[in-house]
Amino acid sequence: MTNHRMKSLTVLVALFFFLAGGMALAQEKVLRMATTTSTDNTGLLDELAPMFNKDTGIELQWVSVGTGKALELGKNCDVDVLLVHAPGAEKKYVEDGHGVNRREIMYNDFVIIGPPDDPAGVKGKSASEALAAFAEKKAPFASRGDNSGTNKKELGLWEQAGISGIDKEEWYVQTGQGMLATLNVAAERKAYTLTDRGTYIKYEANMKGEPPLVILVEGDKGLFNQYSVLEVNPEKCPEAKNDLAKAFSDWMAKPETQKAIGEFKLMGKQLFTPNAQ
Repeated sequence: MTNHRMKSLTVLVALFFFLAGGMALAQEKVLRMATTTSTDNTGLLDELAPMFNKDTGIELQWVSVGTGKALELGKNCDVDVLLVHAPGAEKKYVEDGHGVNRREIMYNDFVIIGPPDDPAGVKGKSASEALAAFAEKKAPFASRGDNSGTNKKELGLWEQAGISGIDKEEWYVQTGQGMLATLNVAAERKAYTLTDRGTYIKYEANMKGEPPLVILVEGDKGLFNQYSVLEVNPEKCPEAKNDLAKAFSDWMAKPETQKAIGEFKLMGKQLFTPNAQ
């Protein structure tokens, strides 16, 4: 991301929290969080935020972006806490001193979806076999291309499959958008894409009839998708509300909250599985 785009995002995030804070002057304790589009799009945070407020008196305000952007917002001291899903990037973030107390909270999995007639013939294959088929047959593939946790996972899968240079291929489309928007692009182009299962269930629930994209590849151990809470390092960001961030992390790991996460469903389908220690 260019410095200009990052500064623009920082300004927008600052404006978001300023306006949100103005609407909650009565709230003494406000926690600012950067999170992924999947936790927002699925409605999970809309479910948890009122519970968190009731239990702690803390109002949770969040902005949903890709994990890469969320980490940058923490690095720039624009938020107090992160809820993200890119373990490799998160661990480096902590090693570099920008975050502290990374805590695993819940997981789901990634799935590869595509047109029901599956022109590339990947149904039931492994992730690596499916990507190899896309490359061989030049099957349209929609990538978020936004440095999100999903995008990081997708690029890692291409690497594991031994396929490089895909960004130069005409059949490989980078949307630069969130997951639901990318699903819509894939549907329009009858393309394949990688998504987290929770967002796919939300997408499926939004459809009035049969969805134009269906799950074709799933269950591969490489498609595991872990979500974690990271507190912004107060030594790097002295104004960060670390006490509130820690309270949120502890609350997310509580048995009652973990139970609520596990019971959150759409169309009778579980979106996330709690696994806090």
